[in-house]
Amino acid sequence: MPTSRVLVVDDDPTVAEVVVAYLREAGFAVAHAADGEAALKWYELEPPDLVVLDLMLPGIDGLEVCRRMLAIRPTPVIMLTALGDEADRVVGLEQGADDYVTKPFSPRELVLRVQSVLRRANPGPLPGERTTISDGELLLDAGARRLTRGGVEVPLTAREFDLLAFLMAHPATAFTREQLLERVWGWTFGDQSTVTVHVRRLREKVEPNASEPTRLVTVWGIGYRWEAAE
Repeated sequence: MPTSRVLVVDDDPTVAEVVVAYLREAGFAVAHAADGEAALKWYELEPPDLVVLDLMLPGIDGLEVCRRMLAIRPTPVIMLTALGDEADRVVGLEQGADDYVTKPFSPRELVLRVQSVLRRANPGPLPGERTTISDGELLLDAGARRLTRGGVEVPLTAREFDLLAFLMAHPATAFTREQLLERVWGWTFGDQSTVTVHVRRLREKVEPNASEPTRLVTVWGIGYRWEAAE
């Protein structure tokens, strides 16, 4: 199996040195960029399998770097954010980031998050596992990690795909945000607004009218439910 490539984008040399060292010790091929401009050049010349991206960067800020990267190609992104920057985390998730780690953080936790996101991005079907779900004009192919709507492919991030696949596999069942955070993200704790942001993004991609959802519906006081097509 080829070694996964991780691009670390952080202007703090101490943080970057520690993160790069831990990721390399875990078996990843790691490159480092100290600012947004260098990160975008790396991203285009040597496409990584995942990006660890600090939001506070000199020059081009991390949110803009994330936006530009994902406009080029879909790639899992884990954001590094300051403790109080909830608004930036939400915006980053809306831009298409898959996960976040709050500073100060444990390097071991970051390595686990990287491994988790990469597994979800490239899991491969298990023997006997249902690999496709057909629901109205939507066709979800778990083996190929692909969603099509009316025969046209719909681009999804790794977390968006995981969330949609889970909900489509459990139609007519209401889940709380806490349950989705645990079942889809694998977190036993965390910011539940992460789920809200991903639901909002999915609605924009699978609903005829995202402001009046009929498929990924809100169950007031509980969470969300997937309504299968008639």
